[in-house]
Amino acid sequence: MPQRMLRFPTGEGRCSVCVIYSYPERADGFSRPPVFSIRQSAGLLSKEEIPVRRSDNITAGPERMPNRSLLRACGMTDEEMKQPIIGVVSAYSEIIPGHINLDKIADAVKAGVRMAGGTPVLVPAIGVCDGIAMGHIGMKYSLASRELIADSVETLAQAHQLDGLVLIPNCDKIVPGMLMAAARLDIPCIFLPGGPMEGGVEFDGRQADQTSATEAYGMLSAGKITEAEYVALEDTACPGCGSCSYLGTANTMCALAEALGMTLPDGGTAPATSAVRMMKAEETGVKIMELVEKNITARQIITDGSIRNAIKACLAMSGSTNAVMHLTAIAYEAELGIKVLDEFDSLSDTTPQLARMNPSCKYSIVDFYKDGGVPRLMENLRSMLETDVMTVTAHTLAENIDSHKYLYPATGLVNHTLDDPFGYTGGVAVLRGNLAPDTGITKPGAFDKSLHHFKGEAICFDSEEAAEEAILAGKIHDGHVVVIRYEGPKGGPGMREMFKAMKYLYGRGLAKTTALITDGRFSGTNNGCFVGHISPEAAEGGPIAIVHDGDTIEIDVDNKQLNLLVPDEEIEARLKQWKRPEPKFKKGWLGLYCKLAASGSEGGVMKFDHL
Repeated sequence: MPQRMLRFPTGEGRCSVCVIYSYPERADGFSRPPVFSIRQSAGLLSKEEIPVRRSDNITAGPERMPNRSLLRACGMTDEEMKQPIIGVVSAYSEIIPGHINLDKIADAVKAGVRMAGGTPVLVPAIGVCDGIAMGHIGMKYSLASRELIADSVETLAQAHQLDGLVLIPNCDKIVPGMLMAAARLDIPCIFLPGGPMEGGVEFDGRQADQTSATEAYGMLSAGKITEAEYVALEDTACPGCGSCSYLGTANTMCALAEALGMTLPDGGTAPATSAVRMMKAEETGVKIMELVEKNITARQIITDGSIRNAIKACLAMSGSTNAVMHLTAIAYEAELGIKVLDEFDSLSDTTPQLARMNPSCKYSIVDFYKDGGVPRLMENLRSMLETDVMTVTAHTLAENIDSHKYLYPATGLVNHTLDDPFGYTGGVAVLRGNLAPDTGITKPGAFDKSLHHFKGEAICFDSEEAAEEAILAGKIHDGHVVVIRYEGPKGGPGMREMFKAMKYLYGRGLAKTTALITDGRFSGTNNGCFVGHISPEAAEGGPIAIVHDGDTIEIDVDNKQLNLLVPDEEIEARLKQWKRPEPKFKKGWLGLYCKLAASGSEGGVMKFDHL
């Protein structure tokens, strides 16, 4: 165990004190929180090993004067250096509507840290707005940015030896990226998102959101709305800051962070503009100090049991299919033994749908919050959960459920009970078959049961753009199974979402008469018959690469099957003729990501054994 020794004088006429620091090492090279023994040259002062702070590595002892001199250059006082130093990791930016309020949330968190006797330091994180990045090269960076975010949080925390972290994201990949970093670092961490956006003007039977504008473009191309109606939506669909108001990946992961126990109750879904959001921020700042004092670290909270609870919450609310790969990645970083895909597969058979939001119905994430949100969902699921797991409240899930105070009376519109579910099986399903030997992911909770068994004729595209062009040109007809391939983690690279393709099908009235399958992903707001995350992907020689136009494809959700109805010998012959394509990027960040990215079934994480 590595050690270092510092000697301090204890005063005139007294002997010196020696502080021996020990740094237990993890197998992956990360240091666990250090311990020290205080000894006096004349004898042992204490045999007890006492925890010390990580930040002592930059503030304690005469040898750290150079480090302290740089902290003083930032304006840090003696008193602030004596206190735990808390990193307030904000992904604030002026290009992401879900993040444009994070500066104010970070200020409130810092106030809470100071109230509890800590020293907050604001540090940055990047973010990508999936809505702005959608439909062009920008979306290739979205999933890949998750790894950059995790790496940057790790770097900041380790380089500056921060004692704890408050992680403040809000949108799609920033949320799981920060959770992955917390699991990797295993230090005290609390997660606090920025909150959901309010719904916009009434459109197509619900409050509008950013996806309404995409659906409207499909309607315009089909002559179902006027240009004036289409243009008017631009100013009214997204009324203010926050993560988009539907149950997309952002709000799914914010809710699941709460279900994991990494967010204070109601912290996952309180609206971005609410007073509750700001109160939760201050409370989070106070609470991180308690976690540091008690040394409650992320891996004490992110466990096999809490991951299973999050899976059940996702199934019960028909959350985004992207949650499958993000929970897989978080479990990977926490070095857990749980097989997330297998758990989704088995638990989907027994976990009922207890909450419904857009795209499953007209209600928004704000409606969910007002109907009790995640706390009520977890209370209703209680008999199916592992309630002895620890949470960032420093109490168990059971204790949180027992003590929770709801701010609004139950409406029963969004949250149902176990004896009155919306459905008796989960809203996310794992499919396998000769088209998806490793798996494909679908979301039956978001489309009509008449589509749970769909057999149709393949029409194939080797990019998202080619498929979208064909849809808008009217080349897709009833009975088609649209195949979009070479959009996986390596082939895309970056596993883009086929969001616009599905929305265009909806806008043109084809949502209930066609299907779409891809080795890419889908937005949590997509509905209609779709299967994504197909693994192995086309760029790795998966069977989706050898589908021909006119082939028959069968999607059988009830039996969890996705099959190409072509003789086995024909499939074998086609695979033998297939040739691996050249990578689309050979330098830069995407060049590195497509070299190291694991499959969608492995969470799309970067694995260095791929070098």
